[in-house]
Amino acid sequence: MQVKGTLEAIRDNIGRVVVGKEFAINLILAALLCRGHVLLEDVPGIGKTTLVTALARSLGCSFKRIQFTPDIMPSDITGYSVPDGPSGELLYRPGSIMSQIVLADEINRTSPKTQSSLLEAMQENQVTVDGRTHVLPQPFMVLATQNPVEYVGTYPLPEAQLDRFLIRIALGYPSLAQEMAILDRFNGDSPLEVLEPVIDAAAVVELQRQVDLIHCAEPSREYIALLAASTRTHTDVSLGISPRGALSLMLISKAWALLENRGYVIPDDVQRMIYPVFSHRLILKPEARLKKRTAQDVIQTVLSGVVVPGAL
Repeated sequence: MQVKGTLEAIRDNIGRVVVGKEFAINLILAALLCRGHVLLEDVPGIGKTTLVTALARSLGCSFKRIQFTPDIMPSDITGYSVPDGPSGELLYRPGSIMSQIVLADEINRTSPKTQSSLLEAMQENQVTVDGRTHVLPQPFMVLATQNPVEYVGTYPLPEAQLDRFLIRIALGYPSLAQEMAILDRFNGDSPLEVLEPVIDAAAVVELQRQVDLIHCAEPSREYIALLAASTRTHTDVSLGISPRGALSLMLISKAWALLENRGYVIPDDVQRMIYPVFSHRLILKPEARLKKRTAQDVIQTVLSGVVVPGAL
């Protein structure tokens, strides 16, 4: 497989619909490559749903959108069992989660009970219904959206749920030139409606295997461990990065190296990926929030205080 050419083809195809946002697109591709899930957190109308739909269509994967509302039930997501006529045997009726690319739209508008129905799927690539385990199709990826400025009628995601997301991304508003390009591009038929896949699901799985071959040397692994440990003793942090968070940083650093057409991780990969990986996992102390300190501020001080192992 020509990895570089394939990844460029995916990016270019998404770029036919999504204007700008190159870094966000690369982040989502990196998460896909290392079998991770993504939390898209931004104001309405930025293009979160459009981006996810363009990704699914470019990959030729099955795609389901779940519109989270207060009345949605866990069985709507995981599926349920029904008796099969006279025999009474329970037959599984798949829920919306049984798809390769799943958009959990406005995930914070449903109850914690329904939110938690995603946990097993996101961690173990399976769901359990009435004691029976059902394996999810591969590749499998959850991309969830939430609005960070509207809290009425919402249920904040608990730490356990947030930790299942490999990265968190904010798209941000487009520049003037980008907004003009959006208006021009959608002045007629939507390019999303005619978007064709450039690879299939089997090719995506093969790309994911390529990440496993990327080398992360001991100094890079030590650097990641030192960064994670530094968050646990930071004066503004009440809950630092867990070993799962450190592992997530290593995995996506390997995926980023693959996107950069390298077979090994360098400190720059770790430094670029630390913000989207760590920012939603850090729990700040109340007094730090009162001083308007942010997770990004903490990460910046952690980066400046940890020396790259082996660097002079």
